[in-house]
Amino acid sequence: MTALLEVRDLYLEFKTARGILTALNGISFDVQRGEVFGLVGETGCGKTVTGLSVLRLLPRSARIVSGQIQFDGSNLLELPVSQMEQVRGGKIAMIFQDPSSSLNPVLQSARR
Repeated sequence: MTALLEVRDLYLEFKTARGILTALNGISFDVQRGEVFGLVGETGCGKTVTGLSVLRLLPRSARIVSGQIQFDGSNLLELPVSQMEQVRGGKIAMIFQDPSSSLNPVLQSARR
């Protein structure tokens, strides 16, 4: 069975004032269709960076060095920005660490 999301050997680094910082060092995981996936770990271990990598929402200082991100048969790292914008939010999304504020419709409407 092919996974809906396949992340393989993802390496990511940040360019900092002190040099290159490796943030992801070969992370791999699958998410099956219909599966709920939670990524847990210590503060600073790369959970948010992993999610932002999948969504291609990284800051300019970040660079995916190598790896693959396949979603529903498409290589997300090769999609043009216009296609990635259609995938992001419409087919795949991320709930950030504070879901009570991320999913609260009262707070969402107050931000608009």
